[in-house]
Amino acid sequence: MIKVEFFKSENLLKGFTAQGHSMSAPHGQDLICAFVSSACLMTANTVTEILSLKADASAQDGYLKLEIKDNPTKAQDILNGLLLHLSELQKDYPENINVIISEV
Repeated sequence: MIKVEFFKSENLLKGFTAQGHSMSAPHGQDLICAFVSSACLMTANTVTEILSLKADASAQDGYLKLEIKDNPTKAQDILNGLLLHLSELQKDYPENINVIISEV
């Protein structure tokens, strides 16, 4: 299962981690993993490269982390868009993806 945890403080999203595999198809053919990976990478790249916010970002097989170090106000639209997108995927694939929000 893919587990995505968003981090929220003072009503602002500050980042997320995504880890695991959906196990819905063999490696390289798993569309759910591709959906999640693509959306998470686009979000991380937008925050760091387009919005130019300082962030701790890392990616490995089955793991992606984005933790914004600057004031995250400018990133709220993109982070909330990712949260909405992944929450809708969770409705369609509840056995494959789990999205949570944690207060930090």
